[in-house]
Amino acid sequence: MIRVDNLSYTYGNGVQALRNITAVFPREHIFAIMGRSGSGKTTLLNCIARFLRPQQGAVFWEKTNILDLDEKRFRSILGVVFQRLNLFPHLTVLGNMTLAPRRLRGCSRQSAEAEALEMLDRLGIAELAESYPAQISGGQAQRVAIARGLMLKPKVMLLDEPTSALDARTTSEFAQWLRELKSATSFIVVTHDLSFAGETARNGMFMVGGRIRECGRMEDIFKHVKKEAGTYD
Repeated sequence: MIRVDNLSYTYGNGVQALRNITAVFPREHIFAIMGRSGSGKTTLLNCIARFLRPQQGAVFWEKTNILDLDEKRFRSILGVVFQRLNLFPHLTVLGNMTLAPRRLRGCSRQSAEAEALEMLDRLGIAELAESYPAQISGGQAQRVAIARGLMLKPKVMLLDEPTSALDARTTSEFAQWLRELKSATSFIVVTHDLSFAGETARNGMFMVGGRIRECGRMEDIFKHVKKEAGTYD
């Protein structure tokens, strides 16, 4: 379980992106962090991922401040898939998936490839193993990026705007795919796509101006922010 306690973050230009954020992200769930551009949702994700250090408050894994965990231990707990995906263009899908296990977990090429092929097969994208990133679709690339992250067996995975490059049909398929994975890995999803969030997550939060406007079950959030959600970009 990840817990955020009284978190605040101000950028060097004086913009306060987070204001006293407190929240709990339960296990075996898909949790949606929603809000317009500039609401603070990506800054919150970066604080949870330990890419930004808050000036106030803390993020905890169970009862331990994440800043007290060594890097290898922390990255085994939490994975991140960025909006740009960052797949290595010169490596095949299989090569992308085996690089981190070989370097960080000390796996042999043979064992890493066997594990990657099993993962790809389980996720229904085994046919992509020998393809390069430029040869696959946006939806396929999104799945490959998540599959690559799952190779390190994280307990929690952060997804930054995972549907930004997907059409409506692919987004719906992707939502179903994530729901099938949540029993093994918990997901925290930053998104401006309210339809995707409602289809995918059970719980979430809606942020405005660096604060949590609503937090809880998705249906309750949508009731309370109906006016804002109805005019959402």
